[in-house]
Amino acid sequence: MGTVMGIEMEGETAKVGGDVGGGSNVEAVDYFYMLPEGCIAHIVSLTSPRDACRLCLVSSIFKSAAESDAVWEKFLPPGYHSFIVDSDYHRRALTKKDLYFSLCDQPLLFDEGRKSFSLDKVSGKKCYMLSARVLSIVWGDTPRYWTWIPSPEARFGDVAELISVCWFEILGKIDIRMLSPSTLYTANFVFKSTRGAYGFEHQTLDAVVGLVGGQKSTRSVYLDDEAGQRRRRSQIVPRRMGLLFRNHRNMETEISTTRSDRDMDMDMDRDRDRNDEHNHPKVRGDGWMEVELGEFFYDGGQEGELEINLLEVKGGNWKGGLIVQGIEIRPKKELA
Repeated sequence: MGTVMGIEMEGETAKVGGDVGGGSNVEAVDYFYMLPEGCIAHIVSLTSPRDACRLCLVSSIFKSAAESDAVWEKFLPPGYHSFIVDSDYHRRALTKKDLYFSLCDQPLLFDEGRKSFSLDKVSGKKCYMLSARVLSIVWGDTPRYWTWIPSPEARFGDVAELISVCWFEILGKIDIRMLSPSTLYTANFVFKSTRGAYGFEHQTLDAVVGLVGGQKSTRSVYLDDEAGQRRRRSQIVPRRMGLLFRNHRNMETEISTTRSDRDMDMDMDRDRDRNDEHNHPKVRGDGWMEVELGEFFYDGGQEGELEINLLEVKGGNWKGGLIVQGIEIRPKKELA
């Protein structure tokens, strides 16, 4: 028995000193702990995987309920059985919680090893990657322009290496019903550049995402990160230098600059940085590069195929030295 904030605690019962209605030492019970474990498990299943992990720290009763199969079965997405039925996961005696985190950390290959299925660790929503083998690559079957090589670092058996083309176009499709409903997804091009890569230094590519036959979103992206960094520096430095020279000529101008003007400059910088994050590649946790091609919201009612297209066909310049692993479709991460 211990004391917390002046209240004597014994097990899961609190004895509060004082007279109430002429009596003393009235026993105040936390009735939540009197609920059956199955009821607590149902309540926890209405939260999220992250909340369930946190609730394990509340008490032994909560830990037992929050780790139960009944809870984690709710966090696993509908239809997950079809992916694991022929896998090692099905043969192993995993708890539902262990299965959940295994699918988060170890993507499961399907469709003859040409696609992968996994879960978003925070939300439990479905994630997919389309390997280069299932993408439509213009001239992809011509060894003069593209070649297929094994890659131990890749998720799939082999990857596509660009030798040299002037018409660059890659297209991927996925049945929209395979996605988790009420979810904003992003399509991400996963690749690497060889040491001899060329033709992408100052060249934007068009990324188009949307339903086949429906409305699509288009954005310009870069595949050369060093060129993107140089571009970002060239946008910021001249403007800052211009302000510096102007201030030397007229100090009163700087003094009279209002706070709202400075805030506007900061907002413009933040917007530009946010756009740069999407339009330029970044390093993934697995060592590959990726660039976001676009977003798509699946409300659960649409039908058809989601089409993802990345192309550069206007410049006419030759380009090469790109290694393509595939296109990953996953829920968009919420900004902190």
